[in-house]
This record gives sequence, C-alpha cells and structure tokens, in this order.
Amino acid sequence: AAELRDEILFKQPESSHLGDCPICMIPLPLDLECSSIMTCCSKTVCDGCVHTIELRDGGDVCPFCRTPVPTKKKADRNLMKRIEANDPVAIRQKGSEYFGQGDYSAAVEHFKKAAKLGDGEANYQLAGCYGLGLGVERKPKMEIFYWEEAAIGGHPKARYNIGVTEKRNGRFDRAQRHWIIAASQGHTN
Repeated sequence: AAELRDEILFKQPESSHLGDCPICMIPLPLDLECSSIMTCCSKTVCDGCVHTIELRDGGDVCPFCRTPVPTKKKADRNLMKRIEANDPVAIRQKGSEYFGQGDYSAAVEHFKKAAKLGDGEANYQLAGCYGLGLGVERKPKMEIFYWEEAAIGGHPKARYNIGVTEKRNGRFDRAQRHWIIAASQGHTN
C-alpha cells in the first residue's frame, strides 16, 4: 500500500491545483492575488481576463458568465447556492471566511467537505489546521496526509512542505524529488 501511495505521490501532476482560467485557458497563477473568484458563478478567472473585460465593458459584468456584478448581499446568496450545489470552491471560500473570523471548527468542517470534493487548496488549508491545532487537535501525521493529498492534486506549496519534512527526517532523495516537482510547477523557494 505504501508503494502504491508513493507511486501516486511522485507522479508529475498535469497542472497546478488551481487549473486553467476558464476564459483564456492559460494556467492560473500560483499567486492567488493574481486571480479573482467571481461571486456570481464561483469561477476563478485570471486578472488578465478580468482586466480585459473591465476595459471592454467597464467592469460591470462577470468575465465568465456575463452577469452584472452582484451586490454583497446577492453575492452572499450566490455563495450559499453554490455551497448547496456542492461547489468545492464555494465551500472552501466559506471555510476561509470562517477561518478569517476565528471560527476554526466551522472552517475545518468546510475545508473537509471541499477536500472530499477534490479541492486541492482545501487539502492544503486542512494541513495547516492540523499542523497548528486550529479547529482540530494538533496531529502532525494528519498535516502530512493533507499536504500529500494537496500535492497529488498539484499544489506546489504542499509539495515543497513535504520536501522539507522529508529532509528533516533524513530522506534527502525523497525531499529532492518533491522539490523538483514543486519547482516544475512554479514554486520559487
């Protein structure tokens, strides 16, 4: 079982955990500040496409679904609809909102649900919660498990962190393999 897990873990992912911009089809930047989650449809769009639509249409419509930019109240309703539809990005987004408010238990609950639905960023957030004991009991083995799940899903920061852990445990060859994969995905440390 451990050999199969390693085979899956060290397989080079086809893209990052963020995927591609649904408009230009270019891989989304790893820097989350360079893309936006649209509050109407929960699509993550690169800032280049957002900027282009702003120039062309004045910025009053979503670059993906072309609906008018919603008010905060309507955006919150849209988020709840997306959560009810089991949209993993919306569920993680709500978890991040709870995390920012200090409600770590609710954040973990949402991150777990989003992770089960395949959201790599949610796995990475869960790793952080288990590593720091926020909303859950501190469990380093669970931290590593969720880093591995995120890395399998193409998360370069998780992959880098696994490499650091492997180095600390004296497994330099494994650490190097993780760092090479992380670097090939654009991680810069």
